[in-house]
Amino acid sequence: MSFINEIRTRYANGNIVEKLIYINIAVFVLTLLINVLQGLYEGQINWLMDWFSLDNEINTLFTKPWSIISYGFLHADFLHILMNLMVLYFIGNLFIQYFTQKQLLSFYILGTISGGLLYLFSQNYFPLFEGKTSLLVGASAGISAILIGITTYMPNYQLKLRFIGFVKLWHIALFWIGLDIISLVGNNAGGHFAHLGGALFGFLYVTKASNKKIEFVSKVLAFFKTKKSPLKTVHKSKNKQTKSVKKTDITQQQVDTILDKISKSGYDTLTKSEKDFLFKQGKK
Repeated sequence: MSFINEIRTRYANGNIVEKLIYINIAVFVLTLLINVLQGLYEGQINWLMDWFSLDNEINTLFTKPWSIISYGFLHADFLHILMNLMVLYFIGNLFIQYFTQKQLLSFYILGTISGGLLYLFSQNYFPLFEGKTSLLVGASAGISAILIGITTYMPNYQLKLRFIGFVKLWHIALFWIGLDIISLVGNNAGGHFAHLGGALFGFLYVTKASNKKIEFVSKVLAFFKTKKSPLKTVHKSKNKQTKSVKKTDITQQQVDTILDKISKSGYDTLTKSEKDFLFKQGKK
């Protein structure tokens, strides 16, 4: 029981990346247990896989609408989940240094949906897959969205890889996407279409969000920009002038810090005091 309590504590105190890893592991263990039980009764199909994986037939999406998301928490084997969760751990923790945990979850879920939709399109459009049946499982589409999203945001960020050295994020992303493209006619073609669907979402979301963010920050900066006034002859003591300049400099530094935080993490990440300060400065 102490082991279970420790897992619960770790899950409760973990960030969103760790929570997603725990959920994926728990589902994988449950899948293995069901395999064993059904094997004893000579069952042919794992009911968990059957009900929660994404079928290539579009009609089944109407009978199992949840499968467009639930497939992203299932894995085919140990190597499959190991590789996915390793990438999720490293890229996910990098992602939440620049975005919020809520945004990472959104990327994971919406990337999974985008990957599922492109998978369904490919399986029902291209002649190569005509008459074939397949099931889609794996977190790769959601992870692709996270990877390409953070790469789009800061492509020249460098990661240090063992035995290789420092590698820029866009090099890793290019290699990741390249593998998917050359594998579109392989045994796991549907899975690679799903990866590209997730990657496309990550790229488009960050590109669109960045444009809106730049526009928003520009408006805010223009709002706070000091207006020029006509020259006036005003007699002030030197000491008071110095104090006034220092106070203005400190206030502007605070404004710049808050605006920088908005540009990186969004307005919702500001504390109440920061929002109040920004509001008060805007009224001046």
